[in-house]
This record gives sequence, C-alpha cells and structure tokens, in this order.
Amino acid sequence: MPGVSQSWRRSPDRSKDNAEMIAFLSDIHANREALSACLGHADRAGAKRYVFLGDYVGYGADPAWCLRTLRARIADGAIAILGNHDQAIFQRGGGMSGRAAAAIAWTREQLSPDDAAFLQTLPLEYAEEDRLYVHADASAPEEWRYVFSAEEARRSLEATPARVTICGHVHVPRLFGLTATDKVSAFSPANGVPVPLAPARRWLAVMGSVGQPRDGDPSACYALLDPETAELRWMRVPYDVETAAAKIRRAGLPESLATRLFTGT
Repeated sequence: MPGVSQSWRRSPDRSKDNAEMIAFLSDIHANREALSACLGHADRAGAKRYVFLGDYVGYGADPAWCLRTLRARIADGAIAILGNHDQAIFQRGGGMSGRAAAAIAWTREQLSPDDAAFLQTLPLEYAEEDRLYVHADASAPEEWRYVFSAEEARRSLEATPARVTICGHVHVPRLFGLTATDKVSAFSPANGVPVPLAPARRWLAVMGSVGQPRDGDPSACYALLDPETAELRWMRVPYDVETAAAKIRRAGLPESLATRLFTGT
C-alpha cells in the first residue's frame, strides 16, 4: 500500500492481554489535576492497560509531575508515543508561536536533562493487533497534521493497514468510519456511550484531550476500549479546574491558558 509507514514500533506478544480493558489518554498538557482525575476514573472503571498518545507537556503548570507519572505507568507496562509539544522540548524551531511557544520555553526550564532525554526515546507511532496508535495524522506522523474532516481522516486511514487508528492532537473527540463502499462517516461520541467498532469498517478514533479540551466541555476526556467486544467509550471526567488554572497564573504563563480551561475552548 503506497505511503504506508514502515516505522511502527510493534508490541511484543500480548495474546494474554487481548481481553483487558485499555484506557487511551492524549494531550495531557501538564495538567496534573486532569490527569489524576482521569487515571483514577480509568482505574475504577477496570482499565488494566494504558496507552498515552502524546503531548504530556506544554500549556499547563505541572510538566515534571506529569512526566514522572507517565514514566511510572510505562514501568508498569503502559505504551507512550511522542507528541509535537513533547518534541518541541528537545527539538527547537518546530514552528510554535505565541502562547504555545511561551509555554514550551517555560517548560524547558522546569524539566531535567533526564526528562528531555526520556522524551527523545518515544516513538512516533506504535502498532499492536489490528490497531495503530499515533499522535496526529498517520499518513505523516512527523508533520503533526490535524485530523478534523472526513477527507483528512481518509488520508490517515489510507496510509495504514490497521483496522483501527487511534490518535489525539485535535483536542476534540471524534470518530470516523471508512465503509466497504469507500465512504467516510463522521460521528461525535456521547459521554460514556459504547460505540461498536464493527469489523466491516475501518476506523479512526480521535481521543479528545485530558488536559485542555476544546469542544466546549471543560471536563477532561479520555477513552476506554474493550477489545473483547470491540466497543469504544469516550469518558468525560470533571476535575479541579480552579487549582489547575491558579497554578498556570502563578507560573506566569499566558492568562488565556488558564481561562480556557473553564470553558473547554
């Protein structure tokens, strides 16, 4: 298949884990309160495996804590891939401007050399079973293109043989399905409602954001996949926005990074 990436980091044999509930978390953006709330919610919901889809830092005020938490989960078997804000920590000149660049500059000062070295070890994509995990558009992960529309979803789906592609980057939860007749459908998932990923279609699921939602709902967002039933559920989790915003203000980061947490925009 032309354009299909050959750089996937594939998993070891996980046959014994096939039926275990998987939690997907993306775009944490150094929001300790949101990440803590989502991890606690997923643990209570029965998640046994965790996949983190990038952008652990940037925007928020707790980058070091979020990376420590991520690394602890990786040590316990979690998967983590690289996001564009993570890359910006160790690779300058990535095209960020304004408040994003200001937050990255501040974040670099908060992280240790070991933190930066850790981020450099993360892959751009990871494949297991019939699924591909990637931060942005799977057709060119290193270019950090967004997947907003059905046509952008088609481009991403056609670049990979995976039946289910799971990504982040957009901060808005969405689901796209490619039918056997080559049509792409788009769907906005409802909180906690299971969506069956029917085998007759290929799917691209956009996770939304743990730490900085942009769909008008300030609640943190993550998703749960039941591999046994092939059902995916997006979950919205309220968290202590006041504390997260206060930390951003105390850090001297742009005010808009604090205020937007209250509106989810």
